[in-house]
Amino acid sequence: MSTGDAEPLISANGVSVRAGTATLLQHIDISVSRGEIVTLIGPNGAGKTTLIRVLLGSQRLSEGVVRRWPGLKIGYVPQHLTPDPVLPLTVERFLTLGGKAGGGRIARALAETRIEPLRKRPLDELSGGERQRAVLARALLREPDLLILDEPVQGVDFAGQIELYGLIGDLRKTRGCGVLLVSHDLHLVMGATDRVVCINRHLCCAGHPKAVSRHPEYIELFGARAGDFAVYTHHHDHEHNLAGHIVPARASSKAEADNG
Repeated sequence: MSTGDAEPLISANGVSVRAGTATLLQHIDISVSRGEIVTLIGPNGAGKTTLIRVLLGSQRLSEGVVRRWPGLKIGYVPQHLTPDPVLPLTVERFLTLGGKAGGGRIARALAETRIEPLRKRPLDELSGGERQRAVLARALLREPDLLILDEPVQGVDFAGQIELYGLIGDLRKTRGCGVLLVSHDLHLVMGATDRVVCINRHLCCAGHPKAVSRHPEYIELFGARAGDFAVYTHHHDHEHNLAGHIVPARASSKAEADNG
C-alpha cells in the first residue's frame, strides 16, 4: 500500500547540515506520504540520526527546506529507552506521562501494540521487544499522521524483530499513517517497505527496494551479498528456521507464491 505519488506528509529538499568544517549531510532529498513506509538506511556515521532531527525540527539546517503537512502530528520512537529501576514505571503509567490521553485511547494503543496483558508490568521487567512496543504505544497516543521510528528493533531478538515489523505494517494499514523507519536490518526491512532511501552523508540512491538493492553505491556500502538478501527477502522466496537462519521455501509455499 504505497501512496508515494500523493502530496507528502513531510519532505526535505536539498538539505545540508554542517558543523564547523564538517559536513554532516549534503543535498539530501526525502519524503514520506500517507500510507507509505519509507526506510532510511546507511552505514554508521552516515547522518541518519541527523536527518531524523532535521525532520523533527530539532536540527538547524545549513541549506535546503523542510515542508510539513499543515497540522502534521508526528509520533516518534527513539532508538533507546532505559528505564530507571530506582523509580520503576508501569507500562500504564509510562503511557500517561506528560499527556492527557483518555482511557479509551490508551486501551486502543495497548491493543494495537499487543501489550494489553503487560499494562501493570514495570518497564524494566519487559523484554527488549515488549519495551519497544510500549514506546510505540505511547507514540500512538498522539494520533500521529506520521510515525518516525529510529532503529526500533535494536536489542530485540529475531522473533521479536519479525513481530515488530509486522506490527508496523499493520499500523500503516489500520491507521493510514505514513511511516519513516531507520534500520540496519536490511534482510528484514527490504520486505517490509515501499521505498528505500540510502544515504552516506549524501544521497546514495533511492527507490523501490529491489532497484536500490542492485544499485552500485548500495552494493559498495554493504557488500555484494547485501543485494542478494534484499531481493530474496522482498520476493519472500525463503523461510527462516527456528535458529533464525535462511532456508529454502517449502515446495508448497513456492507453488502458492507462483500461483498468487
